[in-house]
This record gives sequence, C-alpha cells and structure tokens, in this order.
Amino acid sequence: MNITILPTRLQGTVTPPPSKSQAHRFLLAAALAQGESTISNVALSQDIAATIRCLEQLGAHIQVRGSTVTVEGVDASPMSPLRRMALPRLDCGESGSTLRFLIPVALAVRGGGIFTGRGRLMQRPLTPYARLFPQKGIVWAQTEEALTVSGLLPPGDYPLPGDVSSQFFTGLMFALPLLEGPSRIQPTSPLESEDYVTLTRQAMAAAGVRLSGWDVPGGQRYRPLTRAVEADWSQAAFWYAAKALGSPVSICGLDPASVQPDARVDALSRQLAQARGELSIDVSQCPDLFPALALMAAARPGLATRIGGGARLRIKESDRIAAVADVLSALGVLVEQFPDGIRVTGRDGFQGGMALSCHNDHRIAMMAAIAATRCQAPVTLLGAQCVDKSYPSFWDDYEALGGRIAPAE
Repeated sequence: MNITILPTRLQGTVTPPPSKSQAHRFLLAAALAQGESTISNVALSQDIAATIRCLEQLGAHIQVRGSTVTVEGVDASPMSPLRRMALPRLDCGESGSTLRFLIPVALAVRGGGIFTGRGRLMQRPLTPYARLFPQKGIVWAQTEEALTVSGLLPPGDYPLPGDVSSQFFTGLMFALPLLEGPSRIQPTSPLESEDYVTLTRQAMAAAGVRLSGWDVPGGQRYRPLTRAVEADWSQAAFWYAAKALGSPVSICGLDPASVQPDARVDALSRQLAQARGELSIDVSQCPDLFPALALMAAARPGLATRIGGGARLRIKESDRIAAVADVLSALGVLVEQFPDGIRVTGRDGFQGGMALSCHNDHRIAMMAAIAATRCQAPVTLLGAQCVDKSYPSFWDDYEALGGRIAPAE
C-alpha cells in the first residue's frame, strides 16, 4: 500500500494500542497453564496473530472475541502426552519474539518443532540457541527456509550472552520451570533490554511460576490467569515525536508505573526538548525507541544528538539504523552513521515532495508519517501497510488526529 501524506499538524487525543510485548507473554503463560485463562485488551497485530497461531499448533485452544482472548492451556509438564505427537509446524510470520520465545518452549512441551517465517525473520540471529542447544543433546537443523529442533530439553546450566537479545532469556525462562529438575540461566555478558525480562517475570508470576534470580526450580505448573494488557509505550513514542514536532497531541491510557522499557520515552523526550547543546543518548535498554528519538533529534534546529547503543537494530525487520538514516537524509537532515547508531543535526522543518521507502519496517513507516507533518510538500510512503505488524489502527488514529492521507498516484 502506497499513500501520500499532505503536511498538516496533528491535534487531539490518542490512546496507544495494547502492549505487544506484554500480550505475547500473557498469551504464552496462558497457553502453558491447566484450564482457561482470559487476556483482555489484546490488539491482533500480525505479530500477536503469529503467536496465537503457533500456540494453537502447540496444542492450546484459543478463541478471539474482539479484543479479548480466551485460552484453554495445554497443562504443560514433563509427562505431557503432547510429547508423543509429531513435531508441530510453527509459522512465526515476521515476529522475532514468537520465534525466540517458542524454540525452548516447543522443546519442553512437544519435544521440538519446525519453525518457519517471512521477510528477514529466518536470517535474524539465533546464535545463542544454536550454540547452546546442541551441547544439551538437541538436534538443531537450520536452512534458509526453516529451523527444525528436536530432543529432550534437560535441566541444568544455560549460559547466554546478554548483548544479543533478551528474547533468548525469556524463551528459557518460560521453558525451564517445566523440566523435572532445577536449572540456572547464566548471563555471560551484561544484559541489555533488561526491563523486558522484568515483563517476563511479571507474566510468569501471574501464572504462579517463579524464579529465584536466575535460578529456576523445576517441576512447576502454570496456573490460569486473568489479565488486561497495558497500553504500549513503544507505540506511544511516535505520538511523543508528533508533540516534539509541534503537534498538540494528548496521549492517554499509559501507565506511568509500567516496567515496559520504552516508558523511558517520557523522560527522554523532555531531555531532548530542554537540552541546548549536543546530546548523547544510549538506547541499549530501549532500542525500539530509536526511530522516534531520531526524529525528535532531527527537530532540534542546529543542535546535534548522538543516539548509540543500538547495534542490534541492524538485524531487525530492516537494518533500522540505515533505514532511519535513509529517511531522515532524504528529508534534508544531516545524519552520520556509526555501527551502533547515528549522529543527527536538527533543522526547522523538513523537505518534502519525494517518495520514501518504509523498508518493510513498521517503525520506519510510523516515523516517516510523523515527519511528514512538518514537511514543505507532500510525501509518498511506499509499503505503508507494514504498520500492521504492530499497530494495525495507526492510520485510523493518524487521520482521527487530523492527518491528511491520500492514495498515491
């Protein structure tokens, strides 16, 4: 879908969609439980649809009614008869969370699985698992199209690097309590995006499963849970960017006490607005904020901002560092790239009158849409449908705030 955005300021009140990160975790905990769970305020983005699809293939029974999801869990345990069934085929779409969470879970529940995906998903790194699981006797067979894992996941020590993705930690955290004996996860380097692990601990605790630090008692059972998903701070970041660009937008429904790592956007946006000299921001604990923060930095006329700590962003749906640099440069912003980030020199308003690729990346599309509000001429976005991955109602919300969208000619 290609669209043309006509420059205009946004105005009004918006409620961000439910947190994708929290919904993944609540749904997974519910699928592992014995009995019926109810998860409300769920947005059926493409990533959440992928997780639901895979959990059904693992054996859960799931019903979706509007924004409420009812889950009849598999009662996961070491003695589950599900382990005697054929390996499930798990289509993860483009969701890295789904893939990385479910590899160890599928081993614990079904003795493995055959994982597929689309876009860049199967090229995104799985190295921590690929090195670890064969040492545990797990068969690991990966091609360009699919990954097959099979075997008996044993209790024990599980060393993981902390600087690749916290998603590997989350996958093991969900799986290891189901084993017969105790295990221990061992971070071999400082853990980045640590707040995502806190979200995992919260979801597990809601289902009655607990860890002691990184020590994981075995023989635990997940209990049914009833939870409502919080509003998503990572999607709210783009409305914060709109405010920074001069649109009087009010953002509602966010929990200021949330442990979502992207809740940092509130303080960081104020820091960007108030700083009068060159600024340096580290996004190692909140990498999803990178595009929105880069756009806010681009709106600081004559001032430089370095945003670093985001090396992992080069292996997202796009090379997100390069994609951000590409879009901002096209809009007339001075951008320097580094391996882990960019240096942006801001300006007052942006050029327009061009077509911009969304790079098949939902966060790039939303960044470009907000940037278009301050352009000198209309901007055409190529592949704007990619917002469906995380924020299916984004264009509806954009127009409700007064955004002007026309079909691309």
